[in-house]
Amino acid sequence: MFYRDLYPELEESLTVKQVIAITGLRRVGKTTALQYLFNKVKSSNKVFLDLEKIEFRHIFNIDKYDQIITSLEIEGIDFKKKAYIFLDEIQLVGNIASFIKYVYDHYNVKFVVSGSSSFYMKGAFSESLAGRKRIYELWPLSFSEFLHFKNVKTKLPVFSLNETNQNFIFKYQSFYNEYLQFGGFPEIALSKNIKEKQALLKDITESYIKFDILFLSDFTNADELYKVIKLLSSRVGSKVDYTKLSSLIGINRHKIKEYILFLENTYFIKLIKPFVTNKDREIALQSKLYFSDNGILNTFKNITSGAILENSIANQLSLKGKINYYAKKTGQEIDFIVDEKVAIEVKVTPTESDLKTLNRRAKSINIMQTALVGLEVPGNGFNDFVYGGAIY
Repeated sequence: MFYRDLYPELEESLTVKQVIAITGLRRVGKTTALQYLFNKVKSSNKVFLDLEKIEFRHIFNIDKYDQIITSLEIEGIDFKKKAYIFLDEIQLVGNIASFIKYVYDHYNVKFVVSGSSSFYMKGAFSESLAGRKRIYELWPLSFSEFLHFKNVKTKLPVFSLNETNQNFIFKYQSFYNEYLQFGGFPEIALSKNIKEKQALLKDITESYIKFDILFLSDFTNADELYKVIKLLSSRVGSKVDYTKLSSLIGINRHKIKEYILFLENTYFIKLIKPFVTNKDREIALQSKLYFSDNGILNTFKNITSGAILENSIANQLSLKGKINYYAKKTGQEIDFIVDEKVAIEVKVTPTESDLKTLNRRAKSINIMQTALVGLEVPGNGFNDFVYGGAIY
């Protein structure tokens, strides 16, 4: 079993009473995380139930809590002792949060659960378990995790946004190029065959559209949602203009807004809000859109190298802190503002002129720390930039 950066925090949370809830995109590693924690529990009074299997879902699809408890006793749980119940994909059972609350309040039971829907996990689930749960988001692999999954034996230097050592670029360039192309799904990283990677990514996308729509939404037209996703793939890094999207694809703007909200709440895309410094309405207020994984993005055709790099950097930076973007009506932009104090511009081939422009624009909004992020080393000797793979 491969290590994830979130595991120590998850393992520590086993010692508290609260419910542990792990959420994230389908096939991002939530089940593996549950299994990791399950194996860390020394007690034999524990059970692991995968709610994608109908034989386990039916246990909870009744209103009488005493019958559910009896069924769990049949599965091996002794409610007279400290017990651990692990439930995978809880969003598939509508009333399960109220049952967990009941058991939490009346028995000495530790629940560890997972779910693929942010809307459910942070909405109805959170309301039912107010003060009784801790929610952890699991994302596709960071670049450092990716290297671990590739069995690259290395000790990376402490992360910083300083100029990247040229030997670092030379050593990790081929791995980062693979990361940019195929993304951070664990099973994709472990696959060594390009055709297999492509087939797996196609399957992940199709399973998401067919399975998550069926269980997590009221949508009935999967083909229409796919058309929206395909359109969005060509607009990565652009502001979300629902009216314009509607005119391009011929779907009602309110319906497109519902689709995008669903895509965000099931971790398929990320929306990055603008960085606002004043109230004069000079800042464009639309969010910018990115896919949560580069591999999924690259299943669509005609994505530019600049969009591919910027999409990955958006995901890499979001693991480091809160990210926004900055834009004026005049068209001047800064790709990312991290934690409201670092301005970052992304260029495939960075230049000294790009850095000067970034510094000038950052200074105009009183941000003094900047970083120019690039992929290709310029041939003119300029090296005052951060290599994309150095954000890990």
